[in-house]
Amino acid sequence: MKKLESSFANMVIVLTIITVIAASCLGAMNNLTAEPIAASKKAKQEAAIKAVLPEFTSLEEDNVNDQKIFRAYNANSELVGIAIETAELGFGGNITTIVGIDTNGAIVDYSLLQHAETPGLGSKLVDWFKVKSDIRGADANKMPLNVSKDGGEYDAITAATISSRAFLNSINKAYETYQIAKGETPSVDAWSGATTINTTDSVATTDSTAIDAWSGATAQTDSLNSQLSTLN
Repeated sequence: MKKLESSFANMVIVLTIITVIAASCLGAMNNLTAEPIAASKKAKQEAAIKAVLPEFTSLEEDNVNDQKIFRAYNANSELVGIAIETAELGFGGNITTIVGIDTNGAIVDYSLLQHAETPGLGSKLVDWFKVKSDIRGADANKMPLNVSKDGGEYDAITAATISSRAFLNSINKAYETYQIAKGETPSVDAWSGATTINTTDSVATTDSTAIDAWSGATAQTDSLNSQLSTLN
């Protein structure tokens, strides 16, 4: 076979052919793996939902408060609980969790779907809040959930306070979504970790400096009017 002449044009042609072949191979590989990956994620999600809710026979998927939720029903079409998939930014990345809450507003269980926390520390999230500092059974009267350093009743994972805060914030966010899904007014501000703001706190107050400025302006106006009256 005749050897190609070494030239810029030939180099471009060869590189283009190689790029097209490589892209085709990657595309074909992606098509082959996309379906199994999606099926694996769905199976993991379904297993997590079953683990965090009372026994159920059917699910209804929905999107509430920008969160994916799953309403679970028994054989009599009665709601037995709601599972909420929620994510919160931790130390190393998003912590994605599925939280199950029954019809009385109590946390049934949770399942950690994904995290990028420090190995050996973040991984403790899998069972820390079931064994060391159990949040299961927590209800509306205990919301929002906070670590002890923030005045809460739950111990943070040793040397992983940021991860622990993020996890509990995700639980608070899930509970907020649960209340919205049931048509209730959220009693938890998941973003700030605070209870519903008292309406008296929202009353507008006027800056004292501004009041002084207005008072000064008023005094000057009164003085000017007085002088004009004298001239008249």
